[in-house]
Amino acid sequence: MSFQQGLSGLNASAKHLDTIGNNVANANTIGFKQSQAQFADLYATSLAGSGAVQVGTGVKIANVAQQFTQGNITNTSNSMDTAISGQGFFRMVDQNGAISYTRNGQFQLDKNGYIVNSQGHQVSGFLANNGIITAAQPVPIQIVAADLTPNSTANIAVGLNLDSRMALPTITPFDPNNPQTYNSSTSLTVYDSQGSSHVASMFFAKTAANNWDAYLTVDGNQVPANGAALSGMVFNTSGALTSPTLPVASASFDPVPAPISLVGAGVTNASTTVTGPSTTGLLVGAAVSGPGIPAGATIASIVDANTFTLSVAATATSAAATLSVVNPASAATQTINFDFSGTSQFGGNFGVNTLTQDGFASGRLSGFSTSSDGTILGRYTNGQSRALAQVVLANFTSPQGLQPLGNNAWAETASSGGPLVGTPGSSSLGVLQSSAVEDSNVDLTAELVNMITAQRVYQANAQTIKTQDQLLQTLVNLR
Repeated sequence: MSFQQGLSGLNASAKHLDTIGNNVANANTIGFKQSQAQFADLYATSLAGSGAVQVGTGVKIANVAQQFTQGNITNTSNSMDTAISGQGFFRMVDQNGAISYTRNGQFQLDKNGYIVNSQGHQVSGFLANNGIITAAQPVPIQIVAADLTPNSTANIAVGLNLDSRMALPTITPFDPNNPQTYNSSTSLTVYDSQGSSHVASMFFAKTAANNWDAYLTVDGNQVPANGAALSGMVFNTSGALTSPTLPVASASFDPVPAPISLVGAGVTNASTTVTGPSTTGLLVGAAVSGPGIPAGATIASIVDANTFTLSVAATATSAAATLSVVNPASAATQTINFDFSGTSQFGGNFGVNTLTQDGFASGRLSGFSTSSDGTILGRYTNGQSRALAQVVLANFTSPQGLQPLGNNAWAETASSGGPLVGTPGSSSLGVLQSSAVEDSNVDLTAELVNMITAQRVYQANAQTIKTQDQLLQTLVNLR
């Protein structure tokens, strides 16, 4: 009797329609992977032996297999969104430490700085130590918003041309305040260990044919303080530098704070009232000079926003006297290495080609982005950038063996094999695209056509049951 075959066909067709319906329902689900119903026939062993003619007993759903083909990539306005182009899954960790995998890259930061999805599961990766990423056991990625530690200037690369046609300075010795004691000069900003900026100026004085001396001042103070040159430079007749061949280290110096100009009034005995920008930013111990202020006076204490006391007695001064205040240096003593290898002496005008230094002030995290290899690069307000972490991906020998968990997540099983974890773009893993997501890989047109076909199959199986019923009715009506 074909009731069994028809019934099995109805059940299989119903599950097929369920599969198609689930695909259609998730056509707009980010990272969704469509499923395919796979059929197998049912066959009973004949009691009449192997030589007898056998008829199958129907059909069954052998498997509902997910298809991990690539979905379209769509750009978004969220810089945290990340799409995978190629193979692999994001490795996610939930609040209990359970690990799951997903293709849905709709991420955001939680209150603790972790990169999470809509379920609060944390993205895994490698963390950076001072901008250097070391591959280790993947851990949840936390974006640390601490200020970037300043870096004092240690190296300056100087690339310029000294005009060989220039005559020797008319006055000696060198004086940074007298342009007649040198031929050319240039300057740049350098930084101390506290991240404070200072102006480093270089002066170049011709001493003989093909010979020059380089001098250095920091905030107007010559380094070294004895007035000696930073370095001598010798050029050959072709204008190429022959000495020094190695970087030249400056003398050690204490970074000098820039003077602060204040307008003082009523300087009486040991106190003064500030009528200008107020005492904000001044430090006890700061050197104070100006009309009516004895030499060597310093700030002994700061009374309020407009008054400070001096370490020595003061005489009366005019109401609009300008005071020069210099805070004590708080940065570490430093030296700077100067590389003059890019310097030449040709018969052309003095010109600066390159002038770079490796220091920077402290900076706050202003934003970050994810590169194709998963590196999360932080951008700081001081113009620096620093690697913060690196997202990892995981792949499986048999992705179809993964267990669906819902919420666009899968779990490892014995059938899938163990995860193969690596950085995006390595081995068989795909690359990442920030400000983008991977759409569902459901082909809506194909699914609607499949739905029509499945509906007709369902109707045909129902017809076999109806026909069998009619045949059975005929037998019952025989007399």
